[in-house]
Amino acid sequence: MKQIRVLLIEDHFLARMALQSVFAGHAQILIVGEAPDGETGIELYRSLLPDVVVLDLRLPRVSGFDVITMMRKERHPARIVVLSNYQGSEDVYRAVRAGARAYLTKDASGEELINAIQTVYRDLRYLPRLALDRLAERTPSVELTPRESEVLLCITQGRSNREIAEQLHIAEKTVRIHVSSVLDKMGARDRTQATIYALQRGLVHLD
Repeated sequence: MKQIRVLLIEDHFLARMALQSVFAGHAQILIVGEAPDGETGIELYRSLLPDVVVLDLRLPRVSGFDVITMMRKERHPARIVVLSNYQGSEDVYRAVRAGARAYLTKDASGEELINAIQTVYRDLRYLPRLALDRLAERTPSVELTPRESEVLLCITQGRSNREIAEQLHIAEKTVRIHVSSVLDKMGARDRTQATIYALQRGLVHLD
């Protein structure tokens, strides 16, 4: 079983120690680096290229939101799990909008954190019910065709057009047409925003 290389970005020493103890009991998780602030975290990410980044949002020097945005623009885009004390809808929305693939609060269990890391490592999203409940409802109800609903589910799972085409056994050109129609009906600027809207409105569910 391949180990998942994880970078921790957390400014509190005791919090990093607690995470180390959680991961120490799981053979698949390997901590390859730790950073006490956002700037150092970005530098370590570029040098280590970890599989998954676990970070807090409230960081010195560079905020967690900015770290997410910058890491998602790298040639090796980061898979990011947010672990935060903050549960406000705006925090969740901004983090997911910036590119975080998972959002957990710090009272989450070690088992749930491990599950989130494994899910994000597979290029999928992990948003527990609390995170979904905190997302403000920003879109009106929409009516999608059955095929558009299938495409939307694939979008929320983070799948590319090629992967959607293979899964649904349709042409990639047809997928692009459906994706464009879904974004238009939902009033979404891009796939990330469509995912947020879909989860807010209960159009899809990530099990």
